[in-house]
Amino acid sequence: MNKPPVLYLSYDGLTDPLGQSQVLPYLCGLAATYSISIISFEKVDRFEREAATIRKICSHHSLQWHPFTYHKVPPIFSTLYDLMKMRKMASKLQQIYSFKIVHCRSYLPSLVGVWLKKKYGVRFIFDMRGFWPDERVEGGLWNLKNPVFKSVYFFFKRKEQLFLDESDYTVVLTKAASRQLNSWNIQKPVKIIPCCVDLDFFDHSSISTELKRELEAQLGIKEGDYILGYIGSLGTWYLYDEMVSFFDCLKKFKPSSRMLFLTPDLDRVERRADFIVKTVSRREMPAYLSLCDISVCFIQPSFSKQGSSATKMAEALAMGIPIVVNSGWGDAEEVVRESQCGIVIKSWNTEDMENIARNLLSKTFSPDYIRRVAIDYFSLSTGIKDYGEIYNVLSQPVK
Repeated sequence: MNKPPVLYLSYDGLTDPLGQSQVLPYLCGLAATYSISIISFEKVDRFEREAATIRKICSHHSLQWHPFTYHKVPPIFSTLYDLMKMRKMASKLQQIYSFKIVHCRSYLPSLVGVWLKKKYGVRFIFDMRGFWPDERVEGGLWNLKNPVFKSVYFFFKRKEQLFLDESDYTVVLTKAASRQLNSWNIQKPVKIIPCCVDLDFFDHSSISTELKRELEAQLGIKEGDYILGYIGSLGTWYLYDEMVSFFDCLKKFKPSSRMLFLTPDLDRVERRADFIVKTVSRREMPAYLSLCDISVCFIQPSFSKQGSSATKMAEALAMGIPIVVNSGWGDAEEVVRESQCGIVIKSWNTEDMENIARNLLSKTFSPDYIRRVAIDYFSLSTGIKDYGEIYNVLSQPVK
């Protein structure tokens, strides 16, 4: 039986950390049933480091990968150039494979996806992720006082409505985003699929005591140190100052506390004796993450951030690590309160944060229970199943 052909379009690279955690694992799972071609745009340095590994994974799962070089300058024109290349390759592949479905990750690829739908009748999935144009404005990347960025913003807000109208299925990351779309009276089907985690890869029971002791020695972590962990990039949305303030509150009650930053943004972290700063590969992440007693993820609340689902949150929970989050973004507060897998901060007032820190240290969390929360909310196998259901519906003949 021939597998239905699917085209996946991403302006993120498969060699990016996000591509390795939030694109490739899903497509590998879906490849058992669907013949999937991928067009992505890769950063040169990451492509040089990771391309061989990604090619091997794609070959093993019979994924057809078509990588292009990502261009950043000059702004806007470089993106237009990349999108022209994406559209040209998509058209070429359509002639070969006659795709039934085009699955577009976020807004830019959806420009090509809608074109494919109108030209070839391909079923279109708008995997919107978050409210991208508003993220650009609220994150300070598009200043609406600049007429160019103002024009670009309103262009994509019009296209956002077009994508929602033309989509055969829209995917969002959170219940909060789904509620927002409901308030817009979106008529097309909407599915909630959060950022999921590979539970086989992120598993605290797979990390040996010997490896943990070796890493602790390398990082200068002593017996009795209490480790507050942060995973991933810093900047724009991630509230570094507030996370450090919370750590300082924690340290008042637990003087042996240290903060472990596992981040590519080494220059964004101040140098302190009680900070440990390390850049690690995805392959190394579970072992280093296992050193943490607690994980923190503070994100700037805003309209656009109601659509955000933090991969770092799912990965920490999968490792049996409780989390501290702030309210006002995605479904984070709802998940933590429902599951009791950590603590929610609603105020940056020092006294309030000290009370939260004291409360946190008085609690005992079971790693196995915390991991169960990840299984219930963020299982990769569930995410693959949900995407598979969409693919199955859209690969059927149109009635």
